Amino acid sequence: MIIKTEKSEFGDYLADASNMPGGAAERVFIPETADEVADAVKAAEGPITISGARTGTVGGAVPFGGTVISLEKLNKIVAIDVEGMTVTAEAGVILADLQRAVEAEGLYYPPDPTEWSCQIGGTVATNASGARSFKYGATRDFVRRITVVLADGDTIGISRGEHISDNGRLHLRTDSGSEISARIPTYRKPDVRKDACGYVAGEKVDAIDLFIGSEGTLGIITEVELALVRKPSGSLSGIVFFREESDLHDLVRAARDASFATRAGRSEGIDASLIEYFDKRSLELIAEKFPEVPGGMAGAVFSEQETDDENEDELFDAWNTLFEENNAEMEESWFAVSENDLAKMREFRHALPVAVNERVVRNNQRKIGTDMALPDENFPSFLDYCRGKLDSSGMEYVIFGHIGDNHLHINLLPKDDNETVAARHLYGRFIAQSIMLGGTVSAEHGVGKLKSKYLYVMYGERYLTEMAELKRAFDPDFRLGPGNMIDLQYLRY
Repeated sequence: MIIKTEKSEFGDYLADASNMPGGAAERVFIPETADEVADAVKAAEGPITISGARTGTVGGAVPFGGTVISLEKLNKIVAIDVEGMTVTAEAGVILADLQRAVEAEGLYYPPDPTEWSCQIGGTVATNASGARSFKYGATRDFVRRITVVLADGDTIGISRGEHISDNGRLHLRTDSGSEISARIPTYRKPDVRKDACGYVAGEKVDAIDLFIGSEGTLGIITEVELALVRKPSGSLSGIVFFREESDLHDLVRAARDASFATRAGRSEGIDASLIEYFDKRSLELIAEKFPEVPGGMAGAVFSEQETDDENEDELFDAWNTLFEENNAEMEESWFAVSENDLAKMREFRHALPVAVNERVVRNNQRKIGTDMALPDENFPSFLDYCRGKLDSSGMEYVIFGHIGDNHLHINLLPKDDNETVAARHLYGRFIAQSIMLGGTVSAEHGVGKLKSKYLYVMYGERYLTEMAELKRAFDPDFRLGPGNMIDLQYLRY
């Protein structure tokens, strides 16, 4: 195990992609095995912050004192079971490396967070999702088994379906024989397809789901077994442009309804793996990098559908009909006819967040971006509300993201300090509106430290106290991930 105690040696471990300032630690442990992770926990003094690839955007990996335990050396793919369609990997395996390894076996791991340099353990700890969550769901839907080091250095292995809560309580036995009894929070999760806010809740909770999305506050995930699917033989993809915003939203609703009908067995045909949105301002911004973007468009939709040799032609006709019925600008639109075309479309999608970051850096400011998701019936009014407030503010902004799941990222791009203050006020109003309409304050990026105050607004003191009770059952001294999700005021005796 590598141990760093000189602050000049571990500056990189004091920040993550959130750019949250003030990170500090006394030491960094870099174990190479799960046993060494347990040793590090026992040797650590004070609070413990878990570090992975540090690609998170909510400050979850930013330490404020104590010890950092980095899982970067736990980077082995343990096994790929081709027949059983699973992969077992240590927590520090990079997502892109895992994707390449399973695809070489004709298999496919669907979760696709934007940043593929993240580590598998981090994706499980945050229940990461992305564009393909529209079809496949979030990371939770693929986790079959986890191995966890607890706050006292004890360990536990949990398989899905093995431990289910009863009468609001969950009972577990660790590898050393210790008993853990935890009370499940009683709040009701929002009725949205993507939610990354707080611990799972409900009448029957699987123990494995408590750790998935727990953001390093209940234990340290060291190994995971993930379900895979067969690699699709082909796909239909397109970035389709619209001159009228109303036509674009009609297309989204039609594609979404058709996809849900196919999955429910009510029809056969259209079943999008992703439906992504770019507003007019997004197209104007990204045109600086992609000059071939047509002008005068109200927005665009990026869609993908998996195909095989038998249904490709039929699906091509079905999508074309859908686009034409909703007045898409077919002559201006882009369709993938090769792997290179598809790669360029994905590059287009991923270039937008980069362009946003470049713009705010040029302004010497930081972007302020939303991560809310809404129920189907309330999404249109939420989007209208936000756009109205944005337009009246006069501030530069772009809206893009996972419209198939009613989950868009509104990125405000302040030009100076005064606009930054105004942007934060707008963000607060959007949070309040989302909660009022039954939405979630974080759909995929998690809560971390930066959004803990918004989780309080969403759930209130009673339920934050219940979350703290649950944490105490696994982490009696509140050592793990202090400040993540649960504000420190609720972690006092």
